[in-house]
This record gives sequence, structure tokens and C-alpha cells, in this order.
Amino acid sequence: MKLLAITSCPNGIAHTYMAAENLQKAGAKLGVELKVETQGSIGVENQFTEQDIREADGIIIAADKTVVKDRFVGKKLLVVGVQDGIRRPEELIQRMMKGDVPVYQAQSKSAAEDMTGENKPKQNPVYRHLMNGVSYMVPFIVIGGLLIAIALTMGGVKTPGGLVIPEGSIWKTIESIGAAAFTFMVPILAGFIAMSIADRPGLAPGMVGGFIAANGSFYGSEAGAGFIGGIIAGFLAGYVALAIKRIKVPRSLQPIMPIIVIPVLASLVVGLIFVFVIGAPVADLFEALTVWLAGMQGTSSILLALILGAMISFDMGGPVNKVAFLFGSAMIGEGNYVIMGQIAVAICVPPIAMGLAAMINKKKFTPAEREAGKATFTMGLFGITEGAIPFAAQDPLRVIPSIMVGSMTGSVIAMFGSVGDSVAHGGPIVAVLGAVDHVLMFFLAVIVGAAVSVIMVSLLKKDVSAVTPAVVGEGAIEVPAEAGGASVVNVDAPLAADSAEAAPTVMNNGTATEVSAIRVEKLTDIVTPDLINLNLVGTTQDAVIDEMIGVLERNGAIRAGGDFKQAILAREQESSTGIGMNIAIPHGKSDAVLKPSVVFGIQQDGVDWKSLDGSEAKLIFMIAVPRNSKQNAHLKVLQMLSRKLMDDDFREALLAVTTKEEAYQLLDQVH
Repeated sequence: MKLLAITSCPNGIAHTYMAAENLQKAGAKLGVELKVETQGSIGVENQFTEQDIREADGIIIAADKTVVKDRFVGKKLLVVGVQDGIRRPEELIQRMMKGDVPVYQAQSKSAAEDMTGENKPKQNPVYRHLMNGVSYMVPFIVIGGLLIAIALTMGGVKTPGGLVIPEGSIWKTIESIGAAAFTFMVPILAGFIAMSIADRPGLAPGMVGGFIAANGSFYGSEAGAGFIGGIIAGFLAGYVALAIKRIKVPRSLQPIMPIIVIPVLASLVVGLIFVFVIGAPVADLFEALTVWLAGMQGTSSILLALILGAMISFDMGGPVNKVAFLFGSAMIGEGNYVIMGQIAVAICVPPIAMGLAAMINKKKFTPAEREAGKATFTMGLFGITEGAIPFAAQDPLRVIPSIMVGSMTGSVIAMFGSVGDSVAHGGPIVAVLGAVDHVLMFFLAVIVGAAVSVIMVSLLKKDVSAVTPAVVGEGAIEVPAEAGGASVVNVDAPLAADSAEAAPTVMNNGTATEVSAIRVEKLTDIVTPDLINLNLVGTTQDAVIDEMIGVLERNGAIRAGGDFKQAILAREQESSTGIGMNIAIPHGKSDAVLKPSVVFGIQQDGVDWKSLDGSEAKLIFMIAVPRNSKQNAHLKVLQMLSRKLMDDDFREALLAVTTKEEAYQLLDQVH
């Protein structure tokens, strides 16, 4: 019998390879030919060929993330969580051998739907669907925002109607490319939210609904429904498509369901609901808002400033934002520049604030978010409010109130400072180009408003480590718990961000030094006998960490007196690196690390490492990586260790070694 298997976990590191190893061992034990494809952080490895699939008697998917199954139509397909691949590999293979598995058809449920409740990732499904859309939307925001910013800076000309780029210039072409990227933003967001819910049949209806949400001409609105409307459209399309998928139809209709019936019906339903139910009330609401704002002039300047600031930052380029912006633009035509001055401040506070917050607050934002914050901050300088959308979409209940209060604060300060803006645009760029009156007050308003938002979001947002256990996402992996079920341990989070192989940079007395890239094919590429300690004497976690760091220092792998221990302890504070089965893998990135290295130590009596399965750590691997390392050595180490340490005999053999040479020979098998 020939079987195929795919393993994949949310993080794509440890559990992907644990499941693969256990399935291969179980297949060999049961006399089944088994090929395993891993879809991990480095990409797809051991990929199936067409011949593999054609000859296979069945396929096992052990995954906690979506795996495309189109190539398996007509084959027996068993879809379970990655934990089943780790803990019950023989049972899965025996089910395939007995034939107790359905044949996959095009309309079959996705991996997420087929999992039983106990096997599903511990993640809020609404959050997971939303993040799927946001992750695909972000590149379009960055492309559009930065290209428009470049065009405005290099080619913008100040006119009474705003910053204008001359027709026919190269800068106009660049602006058009950026604007084109922006037009995809909301449809992409909605489309991939819907795809997360209903798999591929949801993609087209979601994008159609997102396009309608972003184009108010369908329902009589000049502004459209913006990214908030896109989120609504995405969820609506996803669940409509999912409902249609679940309708039982004759076998003759099954092949055309995912490519014709579901997309067409779902798109029609979503489009009609938006045009006739959601869109018209939205258009009436925004028209009423415009009339109301116009009636407030001269009655309460402070209240008007507060309202304008709140509207600008509420949906960041959406319909509420557009009503306020169009109102300010109309006032320029009447010679009133003060209204636009307040709006110009409010426009740039959200992206500047979120960019600063992400870059300076490591506890509240993931490494990927901190990196994205740089582009967001840059967009704010050019008055592109949409730069803050990814942060608002991920955590709307905390981010949106924070940026609204900041924009309101900045708007009121601009009002008191009589800040005027003679062009229909915002951000520091308009001040640099001379379109703003009372420039110092303008910058004061921006700085204070952004500071207020940064403080608020820092107080309201939860620490990344506090959120991780509840949501299986970036940096979170699951390890088996003896009591049953999955336990979440954030083992690889600090190391998972880098993937490209390059020469890392380390600091020696403040001087940057290039270190040759190390290609890791097996564990002994970065472990030597001198980095092995078979008799750790420390009886506490802290003592063992000091002992192993001492080994690194004596071997020239890290600088003495550096901050490597702080990196290790900071990582342990997020969540224990004790993965269970008497194993701990402490790790850290630091400028004190001179070269990627792994120390292996044994503490025969065991040390309390706060492992979730309650076992004490006896086999301890400490991974040290330079802070600026761009190579993927740490990912390879985690993958190799994850596979090999699932072997009970290997763990027992390691515990039984009596010399460093014996240990080194065993570790040489880790590849």
C-alpha cells in the first residue's frame, strides 16, 4: 500500500516536522510506503509529483492551516489536525488501510471544517478569517501609499485645488500606479476573508462584494463603504458561499459547484444585499453628516474640530473619512482654510502614531508589525491615513479609539493655533511645500496628537506574549500534553522572522562586523564537542542557563558580559521553552552572539522548566543567534531537533551517553 501525507502547523516549524517524523516511523512499522510533504516556514519540501498522487492509495493531511486539496480529487482523503499526526500516526494509517476514509470531491470541506472540535487550532475563527484578509491586503497599501507619496513629493505642485501632479509627467504615471494598487485594497481584503471561510469558492464573491463596498456609485454614495464595508462584504460573501457549499446536490452537478454555481450565486446575493440593503442607508447617512457639518460652522469651533478629527480617523479613507475630507475641501473653495488645517493634522496622526507605537513598543507588537510600522510612519508623513488600516483591522476595539482620540486632540490644537491649509491634502508634506499657515502650531498639533495615540494604544493593547497562547498564529506552536489535547508553547517566535540566508552582522565594541554565513545541513555544523556538557550541575533554571552561557563564552561563541542572558530570560518570560518529554530549547538573539551556535547539556536529575506536560528538563539545547542574522540556521536547527527528538530511542540514547564523543556521534545523526 502506498500513502501520501502532508503536515503543516500554523508556525511551520516544530510541529510540522514532528508530525512528519512520526508518520514516517508509523508507516515503516506498519509496512506501508509513505511519502510526507512538509509545508513549513522554509517552503514546501519533498513535494509530491503527479506520479506520486496517481499511484497513491490515499492521502493524509495533518495540518492546522489551510492546505489546497484540488490535486487530490477522486482520492481517499483523511484530514485531521497536526496534533493527530504527532500523537496518533498509527491510528491514521490503519484507518486508511481499512478503507474507512471518504473519497475527496471538489466540494468537500476544507481542512479547518473537517477537524473535530478537539483538533481545531485554539483560535477565534473570526480573528483568523480577518487576519487572512489583512495579510493579503497589506502589500497593496504599502505599494499604493509609498508610490503616491513619492509622486507627490517629487512632482507635486501647489494649487488652490490641492497638490497637483502635472499631466504627462513621469510622476503622474507613478501616482497612477500607486492609485491602481489602492483600488485593489478593499476587494483583496474582502476576497481573502471570504476565502478563509469558504475556501476557494469564496474568493470571487468576496472580491466582488469588496469592489462594490469600495465604489459607492453602486448605491448612490460618493465615498463608498471603505475598508469597514470590505470587512462586512468579506464575511457576508464567505458565509453565503459556505451555506451554498453545504447544499446537497446531485453528483452530476458536483463538479460545477465550486467553479460556477457557488461563485455566481454568492456574488449575486452579496452584490444585491450591498446595493439594496446596506448601501442606500449608508449613502443617506453620509449625506446627512455633510449637511450637519455645514450647519455647525461658527456655532462651536471646538466641537466641530473634535468631530472632524474623529471622523477622519474612524475609518481611515472610508466613507466617514471622505465626508469630513470633502467638507474641508469645499471650505477651501469658500476661502476658509482653517477647517482643512484641522483635517490636515487629523489625517496624518493615525499612521504616524501607529508607526511609532509599533517601532518602539516591542511588548505590544510582533516583529512583523514592528517592521510594517516603518512603512506606516512614512505614509503618515505624506498624509496617507490608510497606512494605519492593517493595525486597525487586526485590533479595531483598541486601535481605532486610540487614533481617534489622538486625531481629535491634534485637530483641536490646530483649531486653537489657527492652522490653515490651502490645499486639499494633509500631513507634514503640505507644510514642507508651503501650503500651511502657522507651521509651528501645525507640527505641535501633529506631535501631541500622535503622542496621545501612542500612549493610549500602548495602554490598551495586550502584550504579544499574553495574546499568543489564545491564538495560534505567528510564532506559536503546539506540543503534546500528557493530559490530552494541545498545549500552546511559543517556542520559536523570536527566531521565526528571518528566512533569507545571508551573512549576519554582530557588534564588537560598537563596531559592526560581518560574520560568514553558516550553512546548516546537520546539527553538528554548529555543535562541537567543546559545546557539550554532560554533567550540568545547576539545580534551577537560572543556574543551568548561566552554566550553558559560560560554555558559549569559553568557546568564543558570545562576548563575555553581553546581553545574551537577558535575551534568553526575556524569551522565557513570554512562555516556557520547555516543550515537554524532558526537553527544553532555550534560545535568543543578541548582539553579544558572535556566531550561530548550539550548546547541548544534560541534567540527569532534571530541572523545573515550567514545561506544560509537567516533565522536568533533562536534555537541554541552547540556541544562540546573532541579532542581525538573516540566515535560516535557527529554523533548520528547530526542524531537525523537532524531528529527531520524537524518537524515544534517540532520547534514551542521549541520556545514557558517558562521553562527549558518544554524544557528538549521536548529535551527528540530527539532520
